[in-house]
Amino acid sequence: MSNFRWALRIQFVDTDASGRIHYTAILRHFEKAEVEFFRDLGVPYNHITMKEISLPRVHVEADYLRALTYDDPVEIEVTVPRVGEKSFTLQFDVLHEGHLAVRGKIVVACMDRTTQRSCPIPARMKEELLKCVNSSQGT
Repeated sequence: MSNFRWALRIQFVDTDASGRIHYTAILRHFEKAEVEFFRDLGVPYNHITMKEISLPRVHVEADYLRALTYDDPVEIEVTVPRVGEKSFTLQFDVLHEGHLAVRGKIVVACMDRTTQRSCPIPARMKEELLKCVNSSQGT
């Protein structure tokens, strides 16, 4: 699988008083790209046994490298730098006019809803994520 890209425009609601994207707004766009990424993999979140597990974010980071403003068209590229037994990392590169504007990462843990403890990533999800790790190496 090649790297997944999701296109959108920066909305007015995403901006702050300076006219640039508010630092928290990019996280909502990461989440939207993440949901579409898993849908594209064939393991959408609503098909995972969400009654039994949850996928909390245990680490979030973002580096803002270029200003993004209202109505800027961007593409968010999602890659998978790491897949462990009970967690995985997603990287988000936000591209505007061919330039890297924001780079972010999230670490997602797999948690058993009953015990509230970490548990293994569902097999099908892990299988698809591992395919992405192999294809994104060196990019």
